[in-house]
Amino acid sequence: MKKLQDSFTIRQTKIGNRVCIPPLVIMTNSDEEGFAAPAAVAHYTALARGGAGLVIQEATCVSPEGKLRAHQIGLWRDEHIPGNRAIAEAVHQLGTPIFMQIHHAGVVAMSDTLLCPSAYSAQVDGKLKQGRAMTGKEIEATQEHFIQAGIRAWKAGYDGVELHGCHSYLLCQFFNSRINRREDQYCDAMNFVEPIIQGIRQGTDSRFVIGIRLGCFEPTLKEGIAHAVALEKAGVDFIDVSGGFAGESDPIKPEAFPYHEFVYGAGEIKKAVNVPVFAVNSICTPEQAQGALEATNVDMVDIGRSALVDSDWPRKALAGEKPGKCLHCAVCQWRIDPQKCAGRRLMERERREKEKE
Repeated sequence: MKKLQDSFTIRQTKIGNRVCIPPLVIMTNSDEEGFAAPAAVAHYTALARGGAGLVIQEATCVSPEGKLRAHQIGLWRDEHIPGNRAIAEAVHQLGTPIFMQIHHAGVVAMSDTLLCPSAYSAQVDGKLKQGRAMTGKEIEATQEHFIQAGIRAWKAGYDGVELHGCHSYLLCQFFNSRINRREDQYCDAMNFVEPIIQGIRQGTDSRFVIGIRLGCFEPTLKEGIAHAVALEKAGVDFIDVSGGFAGESDPIKPEAFPYHEFVYGAGEIKKAVNVPVFAVNSICTPEQAQGALEATNVDMVDIGRSALVDSDWPRKALAGEKPGKCLHCAVCQWRIDPQKCAGRRLMERERREKEKE
């Protein structure tokens, strides 16, 4: 596990190993006003104690109309800063850096007013949502919401932010040419995103990290690579690669490639840029994590659901032990009741059997 153990630096933030806990929305971490709950502090403390090189906080919303769920951590008001600061301080006390993912859901939001680069109908949880094209003033206002959320994250003590630019959300909608059919300057997503990057950079100090979570097939790999190259030129410090707009992208990978197509896409993006690149999806065991790093030359692997199963996943993996892992249930039981999680139950059964030996 030598490569998994290596440290590196993003801007001036030292990352102690190559395991990242990516942003995973937890529906019990805030109230309906966006204020972080005590449960959020406990949740991120447990993840940081597990030994990951980096923790990225779940999608934290930049404006009320951009919320994905009723209970979603927010940062659209200064009053949200103290609750988020408590999370950052708890993670830092354990010696772990933490970034915050900042987010706007766009056409897949829960709002009555669904914003999108162009008019678009989306199926969400079995319901048809109709988004309307954003006006120029709405675009400028949303850019400012992202900028101010990024500055608030800095004020709250976070080491950096990750713009949420994939998984069908607003920035992703701008990047995907099948969604973004505008005929003005915003037909180029960089005219929407670059001012956000510049605004956060100008409002924070030189150590503050600005990265993005980006779809590698947006809608094709060729375009995903082009977006990554443009983002590097615009000044992002890392690119965390995942999926694009659901149903409007063309994922591919070679038949012999042993990992998920998003991991393949991350490797292809890594060939085109110099900033650190993260890979994610279905990496559940230490062997898969090490193998993905070696197969793609990416800089970090995201361990998401398996870290929910076993918050000590990084420590165990780096020590050569066997951590728990996600068993990919059809419906995630962890989100319903962590005690019903099949991966956790298996891990506990194996622990008891080992004690009997």
